[in-house]
Parts: sequence; structure tokens; C-alpha cells
Amino acid sequence: MKNLDGLNILIVGVGGQGTLLASKFLGAAAALCGKDVKVSEVHGMSQRGGSVVTCVKIGQCIASPIIDEGEADVILAFEQLEAMRWLPFLKKGGTVITNIQKINPMPVVSGAEKYPEHLIEILRKSEITTI
Repeated sequence: MKNLDGLNILIVGVGGQGTLLASKFLGAAAALCGKDVKVSEVHGMSQRGGSVVTCVKIGQCIASPIIDEGEADVILAFEQLEAMRWLPFLKKGGTVITNIQKINPMPVVSGAEKYPEHLIEILRKSEITTI
């Protein structure tokens, strides 16, 4: 893992898992180390168990809080389906850290869809450093 200069971290999960709190803690810790930190949050339907994503950028002079596709050094996923959903944002050789807990999204709960199988195995076969 590289140092804290120019580190892009995507924290993803579903509403109620603590992704927003984790991004606040991470940002505060980096700021205490004297780093410039920018954090952005997207949590539209989070109160109903929907997707939540936060971008945490740490470095010397961060202009924008947004992490685009292919720019994340790390994806910290609180739920494995969210890890898969945000995988295109990971840099080649990046790191994915994921919880193995499954939280069924509403289409699965309603019976309209099935939860995808073998997500951890699919992640392991991707071009990532660690899972």
C-alpha cells in the first residue's frame, strides 16, 4: 500500500452499515496527519437500504472530491454486491477489502430477482491485488 499522498478510497455499502461514519473517521484521521482531505457522499435511498458511496481523497493538494472510474486505489466494501457494483472504479492493481455479509436488495426481497452467486470468487479472479 502506498503512503497517504494521492490516495483515493471508495467506501461503499448500503444504508445503515456505517459507510458515511467510516468516511468521516478516515477523513478526520488523515487530516490529523496533516493531509489535505476531500470527502464526497452519495446516499440517495440509503434510509431504505439503498446504495451508499463515499469518495475519500487524501494527499497534499486535492482539488476535487470525486473519484472517477479507474481511479480508486482502494475499495472498502461493507457488502459484497456493492463491491462488484463499484469494481470499475478500481485502478488496475488496486485493493478491494470486502465484508462477506450479504444484504438482499429490494428486488431480491420482493422475489423479482435472485442475489448473484459466487461474488467473492468473481472478485478474486479480477485484476485486483487483495480481497
